[in-house]
Amino acid sequence: MPVTDEAIEKIKAMIVSGELRPGAKLPKEADLADRLGLSRNSLREAVKALSLIRVLDVRQGDGTYVTSLEPEVLLDALGFVVDFHQDDTVLEFLEVRRILEPAAAAMAARVMSEEDIAALGDVLESLAEDASLEELIANDLEFHRRIAAGSANTVLCSLIDGLSGPTMRARIWRGLTEEGAVAGTRLQHRAIFDAIAGRRPELAHAWATVHVAGVEQWLRDTLGEAGSSLGEAAPPLG
Repeated sequence: MPVTDEAIEKIKAMIVSGELRPGAKLPKEADLADRLGLSRNSLREAVKALSLIRVLDVRQGDGTYVTSLEPEVLLDALGFVVDFHQDDTVLEFLEVRRILEPAAAAMAARVMSEEDIAALGDVLESLAEDASLEELIANDLEFHRRIAAGSANTVLCSLIDGLSGPTMRARIWRGLTEEGAVAGTRLQHRAIFDAIAGRRPELAHAWATVHVAGVEQWLRDTLGEAGSSLGEAAPPLG
């Protein structure tokens, strides 16, 4: 095993065992290296790697700490990874969204508080009839974010948040090119909301599936007709 990987595994073991708990400060570099039987250089590289994936937090002049290890912190690295996706993988992201978002909508229908449901309704009502495409996309993102949060599952919420970015461009392009896409989005959002507010998880699941699958099918058809990637035609996100 490469020495840096060994160092990572040893620090990980300290965290998993509970020896280093969330928020705990790591011993001084020299002391920790000696204790783990590692060189200071390999330990330093391991700390750097673990800080990149938000397991450790290096504070200049203060020391190195274990992060909260909450899902939203650890899964933040997902956003870093998906930033490198290629346009021909957008469909794969949509496929994953089609699995996760209906599950979140069904869970929200069961456990979302009345207060949060009312706030979700306010998001729908805040979108003006003459809203621009940019406003519609922002509203769409907020709508789905609130449903994911309403599932009360922080891991699921973080995964959905991380997957939203790569599919945004497809939604923008669809709104610009497909007649009736904006009106259809409004109607589907209303149907999803009504199902959640009515505490009907199976219906919420079904409408959320229809909603995401619509974008996915449109993109499949578009890429098939154009014979090229989305990136060649889609406008920049700005």
